Amino acid sequence: MRKDKNRALKLRLKGKSYNEIHRELGIPKATLSNWFADLVLPKKALQRIDYRVSQRSYKKLIERNKRQTYLAIQRARDLKLQARSEIKNISSQHLRFIGIALYWAEGYKRFVVVKGRKRTYHPVSLSNSDPLLIKVYLRFLREICGVRNDHIMANIRIYDHMDQNYLLDYWSKITKLPRNNFGKTYYGVSISSKRKRPYNRLKYGTIQIRVNNTQLFYKIMGWIEGIAQSL
Repeated sequence: MRKDKNRALKLRLKGKSYNEIHRELGIPKATLSNWFADLVLPKKALQRIDYRVSQRSYKKLIERNKRQTYLAIQRARDLKLQARSEIKNISSQHLRFIGIALYWAEGYKRFVVVKGRKRTYHPVSLSNSDPLLIKVYLRFLREICGVRNDHIMANIRIYDHMDQNYLLDYWSKITKLPRNNFGKTYYGVSISSKRKRPYNRLKYGTIQIRVNNTQLFYKIMGWIEGIAQSL
C-alpha cells in the first residue's frame, strides 16, 4: 500500500473527514473518496464524522441567520429612509387631518354625563406616552385650533419609582409649556396604558393635555364626523 494511502487510512479510521485529511496530507479529496468508498468505519469514527457534519450544518445555519438578520435590518433601514424622503413640508391642511386623526384615535370623546344627564361642558383631552405624538398634537392645537399656551393644561401620570421633578422638566421641554401649566401629578399608569405596554417601557410616564373649551370639543367632533361621512 502506498505510504500516503496508509497514513490517510489511519486518519480516516480515526474519523477524520476528507477535508481534514486533504489539509494534513495534501491528497485530493476525489482520490480519498475513491480509496475509501467501500471502507467500513468503526462506530467511534462514524460518531466523530456525524458530529462534525452536524456542527458544520449548525454553523452554516447560524451564519445564514446572521446574514438574513443583517439583510432584514438593511431593508428596514432603506425602507424607512425612502418613506421618510416621501414626506415633505406639512401643510396646514395636512396638519389639520393629522390632528383630527390623533384625537379620533387617542382623544377623550365620551360626553360628560352626571346623574344620567349629559352635561354641556366637555374638555378637549388627550393622553399618551409618546413625546413625538404629543408634539404633533400640540402643534395642531396651537396652529390649527388657535389655542394659546395659557389655555393648555397638562398632568402627568407616573409610577412611584419615577422622579417627579425630572419628568415635569422633561414634559415641560417637550410641550414648551411652563411648569405652572402642569397640575397634580398622578401615580400609577392608567389601565389603558398598561394594556398597551408594560410599565417599564413607559419611562416618561404618560401625559394628559387638556383644553377647557367646549366649543373646540364640538368642532373636533364635527371634523371627525365629517371625515367619517366622506369615506
